[in-house]
Amino acid sequence: MAKTTDQAALNEWYAVETAADLTARPVRTRLLGQDIELYRNEAGEPVVRELFADGAYGLPRPAQEKYGCIWTTLGTPNKDIFEIAEAAESDRRFVPCGWVKMRASGLRVVENFLDMAHFPFVHTDILGSEPHTEVPAYLSEIRRDVDEVWATNCTFFQPRIAATESEGAFVHLTYRVPTPFVVMLYRVCPTAPDRLDAIALFIQPIEEDLCRAQPVMYLVDRESSHTSLLRFEQVIFLQDRIIVENQRPLLLPLEPRAEIPTRADSSSIAYRRWLKEKGVRFGTTAGAA
Repeated sequence: MAKTTDQAALNEWYAVETAADLTARPVRTRLLGQDIELYRNEAGEPVVRELFADGAYGLPRPAQEKYGCIWTTLGTPNKDIFEIAEAAESDRRFVPCGWVKMRASGLRVVENFLDMAHFPFVHTDILGSEPHTEVPAYLSEIRRDVDEVWATNCTFFQPRIAATESEGAFVHLTYRVPTPFVVMLYRVCPTAPDRLDAIALFIQPIEEDLCRAQPVMYLVDRESSHTSLLRFEQVIFLQDRIIVENQRPLLLPLEPRAEIPTRADSSSIAYRRWLKEKGVRFGTTAGAA
């Protein structure tokens, strides 16, 4: 596949590598159908450049180190990388959970993250359980002032609300989609009820139907071991991969009535409307060839 012509997708920022893993030795990956090469220069700064089929290199692309990752763009973004306020709080634990590759559109991965209805069936006895299968009504909106999708007033019964907990409870959740290929979850921290844990999923769209993603967590948790935190999140994410890779079509339909939504799909409806307004085609059934 060649580099996409989808300018809306090209003009976004993407996490493409874990910052701690990048050295002076070049590594190659793909973004939006384009081969790229990454390395650190003599000053330790990240360098990202396009790599063409004939072995030639393009000019260096913009590169930033943020949230434990190297970010780049193949276009001209009209704004900087979104802010995660919790990342600046010194008492939080930063937990990057590792990259997982999936044979699916990155947009499908975002939608799966937003979907509370699958908790009892896919994440049984962790994020959901029977008979608590109903998704209570919640509010979904496109916040025009920041150009993001938010779902608020979300509640759901979870048998284990965090790695530190063994008892179930109804939890309050807030979802945020700051860019088409990034999705976030805010939940009440069990050990600090006046604060919210922040979990972000950074998605690198490799091809239309292939991506990789890394969950990163900003937690107020002084008790859990690093291993237990990783295990908790990775079990959930690998359960999700099975579902996402078996959805058909692999690409996300944006056409009305292509997939029939329910009341629980309010956030998905807002997300798809937002993508369509932005003109995003990469990873959708509309295609971006």
